[in-house]
Amino acid sequence: MAVKLADVKQHPTIRAYVQQADDNLAAMGFTEHGLRHISLVSDLARSILLSLGREERLAELAAIAGYVHDLGNCVGRVHHGAAGALLVEPVLRELGMPPAEVALILSAVGNHEEEVGEPVNAVAAALILADKSDVHRTRVRNREISTFDIHDRVNFAVNKSVLDVDAEQGLITLNITIETEYTPIMDYFEIFLERMLMCRRAASFLGCQFRLRINEVQLL
Repeated sequence: MAVKLADVKQHPTIRAYVQQADDNLAAMGFTEHGLRHISLVSDLARSILLSLGREERLAELAAIAGYVHDLGNCVGRVHHGAAGALLVEPVLRELGMPPAEVALILSAVGNHEEEVGEPVNAVAAALILADKSDVHRTRVRNREISTFDIHDRVNFAVNKSVLDVDAEQGLITLNITIETEYTPIMDYFEIFLERMLMCRRAASFLGCQFRLRINEVQLL
């Protein structure tokens, strides 16, 4: 029987790694990378491929990759993509996943960081788009606005973030609403431009163009 996302979610090793990864990032002062984030990325990665007419099994693998993509943070922040791939590999083998499917997931997890990653296959491309589009105030742990750094300010300013896939037009559009009283739109580009360019490459791999709209204005 094919390994499903539900099987991965229930594995005690995955659960422990997910918790420790988010605990580590909380201690470092990073935004939320726990169950909310990985569940959203998992669902969105699946949805992207299904919306583009890709086969359901490939979409399931993208969902699994989305759920485990940040496991490496339980080791450390630097190169957490590669670390996460190494951590999840024995779990997937233990669950009985075929080597070719394991390889797809490992390549996606290992390539989701903007510093070193590339959309090397459809699973990786969907994961990149899903992960980099999760910008929202619910990710901010610090509730004291006066002490926000730029990452806190930008995430807190975003009250709506929706990734729209138009297969017919070949467009993948990230629609963001920013409350500019918390941060100017330029701050978004200061910290996220590299991520948006990575999304452009990921969309291109899937045969689409990437668009960024902030407050109803197309910026990319």
